[in-house]
Amino acid sequence: PGTGARVRAEHGPADLVCGNNVFAHIPDVVGFAQGLRAMVADDGWVSIEVQHLLTLVERKQFDTIYHEHHSYFSCTSVNNLMRDNGLSLNDVEYFPDLHGGTLRWHCGRRREVSDRVRALLALEADEGVPSLEHYASFSQRVDETIESLLAMLRQRRYAGRRIAAYGAAAKGSTLLNTSGIGTELIDFVVDRNVHKQGLLVPGVHIPIRPPAALLDEQPDDVLILAWNFADEIVAQQAEYVRRGGTFIVPIPEPKVIT
Repeated sequence: PGTGARVRAEHGPADLVCGNNVFAHIPDVVGFAQGLRAMVADDGWVSIEVQHLLTLVERKQFDTIYHEHHSYFSCTSVNNLMRDNGLSLNDVEYFPDLHGGTLRWHCGRRREVSDRVRALLALEADEGVPSLEHYASFSQRVDETIESLLAMLRQRRYAGRRIAAYGAAAKGSTLLNTSGIGTELIDFVVDRNVHKQGLLVPGVHIPIRPPAALLDEQPDDVLILAWNFADEIVAQQAEYVRRGGTFIVPIPEPKVIT
């Protein structure tokens, strides 16, 4: 809270404080919320985007759980956090196709609450989000997805198909290491980030190459590790598809895109 007060003292109260996909990286969310209250003007807005915990659990997005993320948020938890630290959750927007399901919170010192907030709080209550029982089967459901993915990849590999992967981001590394997928199944991973090319995926040591390798090598299958950008990746790789290439999306259930 001290930092927020210092920023306000130096620059004046903020009309808008915006934080997209950073809230999960903050270890002290209570102090951060208090800092937001110190910074924002009485009629100002705080806008925060986070992955929705409800869809994370429903769609078994286990690969988004990794060391950089300290917390995962529901509408219920954010509502409680803001209320306990002098702010209110005034409104919420849901983007089902952004990062696998994203919520944008609109918070402030005003006490008005929109119908969308009330509806989402009611939905989460009906789904059991506030209770520990809601998460009891998550691990088992994730294990089933991993086993299905491994079975698919092994079957295709044993049939003589060559398999690559797309996306060397944190979620891809998490999925590969959690599933135990290494060079025995995946020949290489491609990524557009030039700073990753020529290196290895941590843990499983699969080489990272530029996307042009898909046309140079023309593997039979490409596992899309960056599944939240699957449509964009398939569109970018139209020539690979035209030549007969196939994509596999791993989450929430492994499926083949031709």
